[in-house]
Amino acid sequence: MFDKYGVVLCGASSYEKKYYFNSEFSRLPDQVKDELQIICVQFTENCGGTFVISFDQDGELKLITDAEEADALYDDIGAELEIKQLRSTKRQLFEEITLFYKVVFLGEKIDL
Repeated sequence: MFDKYGVVLCGASSYEKKYYFNSEFSRLPDQVKDELQIICVQFTENCGGTFVISFDQDGELKLITDAEEADALYDDIGAELEIKQLRSTKRQLFEEITLFYKVVFLGEKIDL
């Protein structure tokens, strides 16, 4: 479950034209899962390469993009700008998913 990306929630690859969703997060609402798929697939369609949404060991959400070395079409500047925009426009979604991860996977208590 924990690899070089951390705990992967989901990701997409422009090389394989595939989307991956970690089944351990199946308790997330379908609407959230659908939105995550749209985010990942659109990112790789716009910028190329791969895109992964994961959690680090402290439970912080990470947006990671990468490309094969020989990929001349990958837009690394565009990818960084896209990540900044996602962090802004999807802030609430990412905060809710992070809270879900910390409570369900890390066993943290929350004050209501």
